[in-house]
Amino acid sequence: MNIFNPTIKAILPLVPKPLVRQIAKPYIAGETLDELVGVVEDLNLNGFSVATSILGEFVNEQNQAIEAGVDYIEVLTEIQSRNLDSNIHVKLTHLGLTIDKELCYSNLKSILKKAEETHNFVRIDMEDSSCTDDTLSIFEKAQREFENVGIVIQACMRRSMADIQKLNVLKANVRLCKGIYIEPRNIAYNDYQNVRENYSALLKELLTAGCYVGIATHDEWLVKDAFQTIDDLGLNPTQYEFQMLYGVTPSLRQSIREAGHRLRVAVPFGPAWYPYSIRRLRKNPAIAGYVLKALFKSD
Repeated sequence: MNIFNPTIKAILPLVPKPLVRQIAKPYIAGETLDELVGVVEDLNLNGFSVATSILGEFVNEQNQAIEAGVDYIEVLTEIQSRNLDSNIHVKLTHLGLTIDKELCYSNLKSILKKAEETHNFVRIDMEDSSCTDDTLSIFEKAQREFENVGIVIQACMRRSMADIQKLNVLKANVRLCKGIYIEPRNIAYNDYQNVRENYSALLKELLTAGCYVGIATHDEWLVKDAFQTIDDLGLNPTQYEFQMLYGVTPSLRQSIREAGHRLRVAVPFGPAWYPYSIRRLRKNPAIAGYVLKALFKSD
């Protein structure tokens, strides 16, 4: 690890908010629902589906969790009224998971009911390892009541193969990603190639079992590997989709779509963009380094 990384992380909170906003702008739709709608409409016009989320996680007050649930219902209403091609994804800690599990499930259930009414879909995001068991448990409970719910599995986690074997039995709708959380070596693979290989193995397991998979990656090696798996299994584009983050490797995004595959762009928005951006920069010191270079760059 670069010896300057801890220093970069320590300095980040001192970076002026306008500069962080400028760096974050290509990756976040904005603060308001109207700003989100504009981005989603543009992506839809260019042939991309969208998965949107309201920025927020690990809330510590009940009213914040309830407000998040109400906000998601408003988003679903707007998606329907504007006839947008977008589903939503939620973090359970944003809905109150670490406050009260029953509160969290009540919030999620309200969102799922609204999504069901508006013919939409809700994906439950996976967070750090402290939340994994509760997240999977709540997903399984929700899937018994609703058909329009999916889950996320992270390829960096050593437990993920065992988890997807259970999800395969449920024919779950799974978004497969590498994972961004820094975890201990006994919990997660830390080697880049190990994560890649586990991702490839997990994807084959899921697709072979007949699960619908959101193949979420910006790694060209994994994209090509997924193409091969899709060909080997003789799948058609209705059985999977690729997923990428808004603002990240748009040329790869375009090439996947031009190759005949469906692609969904994850678009976050909301007033919590600043703490979200700082957390993400702390997790990616390489990008943070560019921020600090911009901060100290002479005119």
